[in-house]
Amino acid sequence: MRYFFIIAMIVIVAGLAACRQGSVPVADYFATQDSGVQNGNIKLVDIQTPKGKFRVWTKRFGNNPRIKVLLLHGGPGGTHEFFESFENFLPKEGIEFIYYDQLDSYYSDQPNDSSLWTTEHFVEEVEQVRQALGLNKDNFYLLGHSWGGIRWPACRSMRNTMGC
Repeated sequence: MRYFFIIAMIVIVAGLAACRQGSVPVADYFATQDSGVQNGNIKLVDIQTPKGKFRVWTKRFGNNPRIKVLLLHGGPGGTHEFFESFENFLPKEGIEFIYYDQLDSYYSDQPNDSSLWTTEHFVEEVEQVRQALGLNKDNFYLLGHSWGGIRWPACRSMRNTMGC
């Protein structure tokens, strides 16, 4: 029994030593994507409007430097919940995606001011969110449903610099 214990310890130590060679540093696995408080990849993005400063809710799934999809829900007044089934599919394909509740929706600020419900405002809001999240023409895609889908052509025509 004594020899069995000694052999088992040698095998365990040798196995652990082999795992350390060429492995990724543990710190890389837990590297944060931003320097803020860690809260499940939720980020409240400050946006400036003609009516003042507000915050919109975003939540990131995955970490892919080349493929980032910003999801634009329907509405106005819809929510990111329509896209929640994506959690089961996109991460398996290595696609990073970002939920985003537009102003006046669910987790975002709700000024309840219909003068902000214009195509121009929503295009500018998407642009501010894009910049705050570090999305650019090399890694950024929009996917919209209903009202969110209507905003894509508007983004394209009004803000060619967005990389829509």
